[in-house]
Amino acid sequence: MPSPVGPEIERLIQLLARLPGLGPRSARRAAPHLIKKREQLLAPLAEAVRVAAERVVVCSSCGNVDTSDPCAICADARRDPSVLIVVEDVSDLWALERAAVMNARYHVLGGVLSALDGVRPEDLNLDGLVARAAAPEVKEVILALNATVDGQTTAHYITDLLSHLPVKITRLAHGVPVGGELDYLDEGTLSAAIRQRTTF
Repeated sequence: MPSPVGPEIERLIQLLARLPGLGPRSARRAAPHLIKKREQLLAPLAEAVRVAAERVVVCSSCGNVDTSDPCAICADARRDPSVLIVVEDVSDLWALERAAVMNARYHVLGGVLSALDGVRPEDLNLDGLVARAAAPEVKEVILALNATVDGQTTAHYITDLLSHLPVKITRLAHGVPVGGELDYLDEGTLSAAIRQRTTF
């Protein structure tokens, strides 16, 4: 059955469908909206994508993406140089920055170890992490990795990798989220919350 739209629109839909959280159905809903709002949405979006493709670079120090190298976070002298927060991806760095809980420096791994996906230690930014953690000003490395099997495997690997350095290695607490109700939580979350209980 022939496509009800031209090849240019079909290409737009296919590209939108590749974005995380969209998928084919959402892309088929988004594309007509973008086209209908061509001046307000489609043209500015196309220009923003063009500019990003031309100007965005990966920070050679931490792995963040920005329009400068080093990135704005690495270049910020007000950041605490004694704390290094290790994250899986840039989106995790951005989430922590939005929460504004620490004024520290970051290190983006570019993924996590995964036997199923074929991600090995040499595929991650681990050499850079060891070099940065060895700097005399670094006192603590916070492993802010996802609470998945691969995330925890990576955390254990990094802990072993940094064990020869005089740095404190910590990880994010796992368990009951703020505002969470116990009867809505899964068994793994409840188990982690009980194991990592603290003095009241």
